[in-house]
Amino acid sequence: MPAHTTVVVAHRGASADAPQNTLAAFDAAGRAGAAMIEIDVHLSADGVPVVIHDGTVDATTDGTGEVRGHTRAELQALDAGSWFGPEFTGQRVPTLAEVLELVARHQGLGVLCEYKGAWAAADVAVTMRVMTGSGLEDRIMVQGFDPTTVAALRDVAPQVPRSLLVEHPRDDLPALLAELDAVAVSPGAGLIADDPRLVPAAHAAGLQVFGWTANDEPAWRLLVDAGVDGIITDRPAALRDWLDTAAVPARG
Repeated sequence: MPAHTTVVVAHRGASADAPQNTLAAFDAAGRAGAAMIEIDVHLSADGVPVVIHDGTVDATTDGTGEVRGHTRAELQALDAGSWFGPEFTGQRVPTLAEVLELVARHQGLGVLCEYKGAWAAADVAVTMRVMTGSGLEDRIMVQGFDPTTVAALRDVAPQVPRSLLVEHPRDDLPALLAELDAVAVSPGAGLIADDPRLVPAAHAAGLQVFGWTANDEPAWRLLVDAGVDGIITDRPAALRDWLDTAAVPARG
């Protein structure tokens, strides 16, 4: 397959084909040829980094309550797959370490790890010990919407690349990205559509741009035409197929 300028990032894994943020979804993304998987990290009650989108378990498991209200063992006793389809019954809430072990089995697969809300440096450090101990540090990028969280990521692990997620226009964006020593910015596709200057300005500042979350051809075309470096999608296999057939410049 040709190498494209546009990196395919599997949003919560191949989440259109398997239950989001499970090992099944991440393995499917790797087999689909995604360059990166996008994951969401939280801490369990006993301080173990686990991968799940929400701060509660209600939406994607057969349990209820806050993630931080459950121990690792309690979280992994929950069924995180049957809501998506009976063939996924028994999928569990994976630990961050388990996800990184799976990533290691897919040559070249990277990780884009999102931190929800405001994180203190001490909690960030817990997750970073897992990441830096995985041997995959050169395949990991971290991001968040909250600038204080991205600042904590910068302070705890300055060697790990950072991106700031943005959903709405903000006049202070260039200065903020510089302050956070970010290497990338991750705007929503709607923001990119509304502000054609955003991607060129980011590139002029030496930043990569990852657009989210785009799941159909019109959205993919919009982001490719805007010049993004990566597209975050629930449908990595379909996006790869489209990139292989669309008029998209190959990497030189």
